[in-house]
Amino acid sequence: MEPTRPTLRVLLEDLGLPLPPLDHPLDEIDHPLLTKARAQFAADEVGHERIRAIDDRVVFKVKVQRWRGAVWPDTSIPWLIAAGTREDGSGDDFYQALTRDAQAARARYNAENAKPLSGRTYVGHLLPTDDDQKRPQLEAGTRLVRRLIKVIRELARGSLHDGHEHAADLPGFRLGIVVRADDGNETYVAVKITGSIPGDLVAVILRHVPGCDPELWDTAVRLPERSLFGPEQAWFNVMEPKTAARLLDEDV
Repeated sequence: MEPTRPTLRVLLEDLGLPLPPLDHPLDEIDHPLLTKARAQFAADEVGHERIRAIDDRVVFKVKVQRWRGAVWPDTSIPWLIAAGTREDGSGDDFYQALTRDAQAARARYNAENAKPLSGRTYVGHLLPTDDDQKRPQLEAGTRLVRRLIKVIRELARGSLHDGHEHAADLPGFRLGIVVRADDGNETYVAVKITGSIPGDLVAVILRHVPGCDPELWDTAVRLPERSLFGPEQAWFNVMEPKTAARLLDEDV
């Protein structure tokens, strides 16, 4: 199960938070209710309290401090579909207000559709929209780039220390980096990719090799220690000396 995430409506309207850029996934937002929901729905075996008044969907309660929420567990992502604050003893209690809203939504639905709903409530208008469903896919690309940047730096640093190729397996391909630094000479860098990878991702990789001018990469026909194998492709460049020195000084 993926981490619990809010719908865009909940984020903007119920929680009053701004929409972050794609490099800040919605399931990483720091908010008491979201933190509680992620922890509560992280394990399938944890029991959850159902909102019994909602009968058209299985929706669970999440509570922390004065915050209250409703989580709909989709097949892979638990969605926070409504949120608010507790107002004990008043008609503005979150779960009472949610029930009234769902009952009113059912009445509107039945008035507008030939086939009426049989239950007492309707929360379909609160469920994730197409934009909600697209957001995780867009964030996944950002997550891959963040992981790539970290892996690229680790591989470059490791190879700079021993002069041999360091490699890592990533979704759909294997990435290898060789860095050779000789006293009095330029620091040579080779990037090797094995497997199927789109060209725009190749550009991302080459752009994030530390200390290398992205405009100076050229294709390589061999690596320092051997020729290329059939499914491999490679590029070479030189690394800026100060960057190489900083990499050597970093903790592994």
